[in-house]
Amino acid sequence: MKAPASAPATGSTAEPQEPRWLTDEEQRVWRSFMEGVTLLDDHLDRQLQRDAGMPHVYYGLLVKLAEAPRRRLRMTELAMLAKITRSRLSHAVARLEKNGWVRREDCPDDKRGQFAVLTDEGYEVLRRTAPGHVEAVRQAVFDRLTPEQQKSLGEIMRIIAEGLQPAGAGADLPWLR
Repeated sequence: MKAPASAPATGSTAEPQEPRWLTDEEQRVWRSFMEGVTLLDDHLDRQLQRDAGMPHVYYGLLVKLAEAPRRRLRMTELAMLAKITRSRLSHAVARLEKNGWVRREDCPDDKRGQFAVLTDEGYEVLRRTAPGHVEAVRQAVFDRLTPEQQKSLGEIMRIIAEGLQPAGAGADLPWLR
């Protein structure tokens, strides 16, 4: 956002601190980033809806479960790995259960805890869907970038993700909501 023509009056005697407005170049980078993320998410959602009848976030949950020991994770851990709220995860798992791709199991050592478990049917859907999804990702991202750009993108996104996940108590992270 660029600086407005005039700052609104605050009624305070203390001098308000001027926001650190984005430069024209920062604005260009920010808008390009947002356009790319939005279009990539839409591209992958459409591919997965067409090929498997599921949104990208559901596919990501199936992948996380497939990679887990015994194809099962505690719901809280799955929410953290997927970077989504517990409410969104609960809704997604309910839909995946309805499809027969995931089942919930009670946690034997925690009466309130539950596991999400990838079923054989869910694993088969993932196995069938993965080649088309990988091709969509490759075509949309990796085929367009040089190896150096790929490395830079990975480093940049890791720095951004790490900066948005503070380790301290009281952090406002999706999986804690």
